Amino acid sequence: MTDLFEKDSSEIEDLESADSNQAEESNLDAEAAQTDIAEENKADDNRQWFVIHCYSGYENKVRKNLEQRIETMAMKDKIFDVVIPTQEEIEVRDGKRRTVERHVFPGYVLVNMILEEDSWFVVRNTPGVTGFVGMGEEPTPLRPEEVASILRRMENEAPTYKVTYKQGDRVRIVDGPFNDFRGIVDEIYMERSKIRVMVNFFGRETPVELDFLQVEKA
Repeated sequence: MTDLFEKDSSEIEDLESADSNQAEESNLDAEAAQTDIAEENKADDNRQWFVIHCYSGYENKVRKNLEQRIETMAMKDKIFDVVIPTQEEIEVRDGKRRTVERHVFPGYVLVNMILEEDSWFVVRNTPGVTGFVGMGEEPTPLRPEEVASILRRMENEAPTYKVTYKQGDRVRIVDGPFNDFRGIVDEIYMERSKIRVMVNFFGRETPVELDFLQVEKA
């Protein structure tokens, strides 16, 4: 009986010891996780969005060059994102629709980074970059609300239309009941993607409202 009691006591002590070790390991894991989170938060606190200037029309090339330099120079821990603010634009030409990406700020690229001497050097010396936007020699970060506004605009704004004709231009109708009629552009309604054309119908100037795709320049 005594041996059995001693055996049970020994097993209880082993279990308590194991629980204690497990608790210590859990505490260490929790502390390590908290340290990682703190480090991440610290890094996040230092992240800012900056604007770099380049030649208009070279934005995509600059982004590609910078992303390659980030990779080859191991700067992923300091330079996190390169963004070109764009907006979808639907171009209507000769009765055909073509969707293109229009640069909202031609000649400018946004960079999310921790600004330090080495990260500044990598960005500033990227082929095609002419400099940071800022006061004097010091790059000026964008305010959080400015960044939020730009990114929200990119995500939510509906595509805009671009037409090749203007008020007073002579156009030809290519679709609908007035197909092959010619007329003069009287009004363009960009928000509704409509156009009003004055058509000579039975000797009278008659206003006809059409979709952008229903007309082309005569």
